[in-house]
Amino acid sequence: MYKIGEIRNDFPILAREVYGKPLVYLDNAATTQKPLCVLDAMREEYLNVNANVHRGVHYLSQQATDLHEAARETVRRFIHAEKTEEIVFTRGTTESINLVASSFAEAFMKPGDEVLVTDMEHHSNIVPWQLQAQRKGIVVKHVAVNDDGTLASILPYLSERTRLVSVTHVSNVLGTVNPVKNIICQAHERGIPVLVDGAQSAPHIKVDVQELDCDFYAFSGHKMYGPTGIGVLYGKEEWLEKMPPYQGGGEMIDRVTWEKTTFERLPFKFEAGTPDYIATHGLATAIDYVSRLGMEKIAAHEQELTRYCMEQLQELPGIRIYGCPLPETTEQGKNWCHDAVVSFNVTSPQGETIHHLDVGTLLDRLGVAVRTGHHCAQPLMERLGVQGTVRASFALYNTKEEVDTFVAALRRVITMF
Repeated sequence: MYKIGEIRNDFPILAREVYGKPLVYLDNAATTQKPLCVLDAMREEYLNVNANVHRGVHYLSQQATDLHEAARETVRRFIHAEKTEEIVFTRGTTESINLVASSFAEAFMKPGDEVLVTDMEHHSNIVPWQLQAQRKGIVVKHVAVNDDGTLASILPYLSERTRLVSVTHVSNVLGTVNPVKNIICQAHERGIPVLVDGAQSAPHIKVDVQELDCDFYAFSGHKMYGPTGIGVLYGKEEWLEKMPPYQGGGEMIDRVTWEKTTFERLPFKFEAGTPDYIATHGLATAIDYVSRLGMEKIAAHEQELTRYCMEQLQELPGIRIYGCPLPETTEQGKNWCHDAVVSFNVTSPQGETIHHLDVGTLLDRLGVAVRTGHHCAQPLMERLGVQGTVRASFALYNTKEEVDTFVAALRRVITMF
């Protein structure tokens, strides 16, 4: 049984008010709130186990190292990687993708080689490749988005110069759940590796990187109830071994001389400098938290909220929702095509689109926190023919009552125009 009342008690911020109204927090695709167990775990480590990891022989350093490496094992289990050596800690999804873009391009790409992304990517999966285009002369190609918010087939875009496919698992704007397993299979048939941006999927969908057979998978801690500044890059050992280090410094070296430097074994080769060992413990605690609740139960709860929200919004005048009309199952019948995100705009009775910023500002005054703007996905906004949208995004602690409050507030905003 999904005990939403007990769950909400784990997140004290949900009980606060803004502008004299109970907070309805629907900006979870930007960042999630943190349960007390995560905050307590990090505070406890700062108070009693604070010492640099891997370097010290003293007790505190050993204890901190044990917690840090236990966190790596927790991540491995969570995404079902084969080895802990395949789990690289980064500052977040952005740095994980930058790491792959830099190191993979250096090792395997020449001028004219292509990386394939999509029109629905976050800027973090566009700009790193554009930087490599400027530095190395590679070509960035992008797969089109269909009118219903689904992704077109990647097959017409693949060529003999394609060296990597880099695709989001779930769109942060549309909530589209892309068929990444099929994409990976199609790419692998042509010997092309695939990177999956899992920032919007890891908090909502049970992820098994071995079942997906992806070559790289990236996600962030702060979007799944963990601290900011910590993230993960999963990479198949065979690729990580071949790729050069992303940064240089302490922690990632084996031996340094004036003549030559040799590098540490995986995953430390990609972890230059002191890691945020407090944040890794916080991330592991967050993973343990969602694992106890059950990812399948979380997914079912959020999918029901998404469906309910979209049904309620469609009862309001002037609402245009972007993406799939309603959550539906895929051909495999396992995942929904629309998950945890609802993006929309509002047209006034006079036929004018109400600016998304105005809608978001007025909702905020009524206690409802949503996101407005281009959501770091300007190419997708251009494809949709808009400058931005209003986005409501759900988490494991949101309720139907909060959806009702949101819809009632939005109805009031519409009457203002």
